[in-house]
Amino acid sequence: MSEQVVSARVIGAHGRHYDVELPNGDVRRCYPKGKRNEATVGDTVDITLDGDSEGYLFAIHPRKNLLYRSDEWRTKQFAANVDRLFIVVAVEPTFSDDLLGRALTGAWAADVEPVIVLNKVDLGDRVDQARIRLAPYISLGVPMVELVATDTAVVFDRLMPFMTGKTSLLLGQSAMGKSTILNALVPNARALTQEHSVALGAGKHTTTTTRLYHLPNSAGDIIDSPGVQVFGLAHLSPEDIERGFPEFVEHKRHCRFYNCSHQHEPGCGVLSALEKGLIDTIRHQLYGRLLEEKASAKT
Repeated sequence: MSEQVVSARVIGAHGRHYDVELPNGDVRRCYPKGKRNEATVGDTVDITLDGDSEGYLFAIHPRKNLLYRSDEWRTKQFAANVDRLFIVVAVEPTFSDDLLGRALTGAWAADVEPVIVLNKVDLGDRVDQARIRLAPYISLGVPMVELVATDTAVVFDRLMPFMTGKTSLLLGQSAMGKSTILNALVPNARALTQEHSVALGAGKHTTTTTRLYHLPNSAGDIIDSPGVQVFGLAHLSPEDIERGFPEFVEHKRHCRFYNCSHQHEPGCGVLSALEKGLIDTIRHQLYGRLLEEKASAKT
C-alpha cells in the first residue's frame, strides 16, 4: 500500500516536530524525515500521513523569502513566505533603536515590507518623544500605525487594511504589547494555542514558539513570534546589509570607488551625505556595526 502524500502548511514549529495544517483545516503533528530540519512557520511542505493525527515531513516547497536572525553562535528562523513585517514598539517602556533598525534591515534584505506599530499612544507628552525618535524611519517611507493595543476596535480598524490578503509577521521586544495586538486581531488566538497544545501533547502554552493564525473571515494570516531582545544579522552578506539601508541608494551613485564600503573611503557619496545631515547618524552607525559583526563572524 503506497503512502498518501499531501501538501500542507507549517503553522507551528517546536524544534523536534511541527504543527502542520492540511488543506481541509485539520492540524497534524509532523516529524521531519532526514537528518536536516529546516522547515519553518509559513512554509508549504509535502508530508506523508501516519494514522489520524501524525505525519512525516519530507519536502519544503520553494520559498518567496525567509526571515531569520543569526550571530556567530546560532541561527533562529522566524518565518517563511512573509509579505509584511509589523515591528511593534511602544511609548513606554522605551524601545531599542538598534533592534528596530536591525529588523528593518532584515526585512528590506528579504524583500519584505516593514510597518512600524507605535503602541500606547495614550501616554500624553511621551508620545511626541517617541515620534521624534521614529521620524528617521518614517522619512524612509516606512508606514507607521499609532494605536492603543487594548482598544480592540481601533487595532482592528487600523491594522486590517495593511494585513488583508497578506501573510504578516508580528515582531517586537517583550512588553511592547504584541500579544495584546494579536488577541485583538484574532480573538480566539489564545484558545486556539491552548487547544493545539492539549491535542498535540505539547503541554502548557508558552510564548517561546512561533505560530501562524488565520485572521477572521479568511482575511489573511498573521504569524506571532516570541519577544526578542537581540536581532543578529550575521547571515547577511555585505551587499544584503547595504540593501537594508535604502537611504544610501541616491548617494552611493556619487562614490569614487565602485566597491566603496561607505565607511572611510575618500570621495564617498554616502559619507558626504552624512556630513550634510542627509543621512541619519544613528542609521549609519548601525550600518557600521553590522559590517563589523559580519567581519567578526568570519574569523
